[in-house]
Amino acid sequence: MHTLPVILRIVTLILLILSFLPAFAQKTQTEQSGWLAWFNSYKVSPHLGIHFDVQARSADNWEYVKNLLIRPGLTYHFNAQHNVTAGYALIKTFADSDIPGGKDLTEHRIWEQYIFAHKIKALPLTHRFRVEQRFIERSNDDLFSQRLRYFARLMIPFKSTSGNFKSGLFAALQNEVFLNLQNKSNLNNKVFDQNRAYVAAGFRLSPKADIEAGYLNQYVRGLNSNTANHVVQLAVYTRF
Repeated sequence: MHTLPVILRIVTLILLILSFLPAFAQKTQTEQSGWLAWFNSYKVSPHLGIHFDVQARSADNWEYVKNLLIRPGLTYHFNAQHNVTAGYALIKTFADSDIPGGKDLTEHRIWEQYIFAHKIKALPLTHRFRVEQRFIERSNDDLFSQRLRYFARLMIPFKSTSGNFKSGLFAALQNEVFLNLQNKSNLNNKVFDQNRAYVAAGFRLSPKADIEAGYLNQYVRGLNSNTANHVVQLAVYTRF
C-alpha cells in the first residue's frame, strides 16, 4: 500500500509546525495536564444526525479539574464524505481553590463546521473546518470573539484492510490550528491563537466504537507569554 511515504510526509509536517512555534514567543511556560474525552455521533435518519462530545481537562500537574466542556450539535450528512454541523458549547473554567478570591468562569459558544472525509492509499483522512462565536466571561470584563479552526486527522490501521476498517489496533495522527478572526486585540493581539499536534494509539472495538490514548502538544499564544502544554489524552469515540 505504499503508506510509509504518506505517513512520513505528515509526521514531517507536524514536526515542522512544532519547530516553528517557539519562534512566536520570547517567553514560554510549560505545563503538564490530562484530558479525558468522549465523542459521539448518532444518525437519526440517512441525512440527519446528532453530535455530542464532553471533555474534562486537568490543571497543570493534574492538580484538579480545570475545564469541563459540553458540546452538542445537529448534523446534516450530504453523503459519506461531506457533512455540516451547527451547535452550542458550554465551557466551564474552575478556579484553583488554593488561590483566595478565585472565580469560576463560563464561556458560551455557537459553532458551525464542515467535515470532508476521504482516503489516501486506503488510509482514512478527515478535514474539519470550524467557526466559533465565543461569549467569554472574564474576571474583569466579558468579551465576544470569533475563531477559525482547521483540523486534519489520519488513521493508520496496523493490519491491512481491503475495505472499511472494522476492528483492530490503529495509530492516529492529527493537527489543529486555531486562528482569531475578531477582537484579537483583546485576546493575544495576534491572528494565531494556538496549535494542537497529537499522536495516539487505539483499538477499534467495532465499526461503532474506538478507544485511544495519546500525547497532545498544545501551544497557546498569549498576550505577554505563551504556553506549551504537554497533554496525556484518553478518548472514546462512538458512532450509532
